Amino acid sequence: MASSEATTAFFSAPGRTPYGVLPGALKKAVVASEDANFYSHEGVDYEALRQAIKTDLRKGKFVRGGSTITQQVAKNLFLTREKTLIRKVKEVVLARRMDDALSKSRILELYLNVIELGPMVYGIGHAAHYYFGKNPSALTVRECAFLASMLPGPKVYNPYRKMDRVMKRSDRILRRMVAARLISREEYDAAMAEVPNLAGLARKVEKTLSTPPPEEKSPEEAPGGGPVVIESSPAVPREPGSEEAPALGSPDTEKSPGASAPVR
Repeated sequence: MASSEATTAFFSAPGRTPYGVLPGALKKAVVASEDANFYSHEGVDYEALRQAIKTDLRKGKFVRGGSTITQQVAKNLFLTREKTLIRKVKEVVLARRMDDALSKSRILELYLNVIELGPMVYGIGHAAHYYFGKNPSALTVRECAFLASMLPGPKVYNPYRKMDRVMKRSDRILRRMVAARLISREEYDAAMAEVPNLAGLARKVEKTLSTPPPEEKSPEEAPGGGPVVIESSPAVPREPGSEEAPALGSPDTEKSPGASAPVR
């Protein structure tokens, strides 16, 4: 079966972050955020799926996925991201098969190694170094909640442009964790008092800002000794109400699940 071959290849691939080195707080934050019934369902949370279908029918479009962590793994590894009923059916079938074939820890390991946590940032190992400059095993409770807060979509929850939104969602995840007794009150208080040290992210921003723009070349000399004069057409006046093109580097505009409503 192609799916079993793909998962076998993944677990033997270099560069992945093994389940054993993932901090417990990260696993708890992800489950609290994305799939509260992960350890009790069989790959598909039918109640969450039913609620998602009702919402989609009421809105007249796909606005809520209702996918479990297992379904998200199936989609990321084997399917496209198109939002169609056929793809959702395939996702459900694959998730049930994965739940039969793999342990919950294996499924969570797969998930945490394939998820997107930023622009071209895939997997928890890459994300831990990208944002915090450290190995995943060294992440604090607050940092785990911070990364989990980006799971619905790195465009919507992008710390480059939406830091306040990421922090507010990570706060909600921490509140859910302490309410579910996944962390102690002392751990919760310490995490809420901590300001994430985005060392890796800060270095990237500083490097970008410190990189000088390309130097302008001096005008070439004409055969007679003077500079070459390049005539340009006169500027075309803009019509009233028209807008300038956005400057380079200006922010772009940016965009699953659980029975006990995952944090949003």
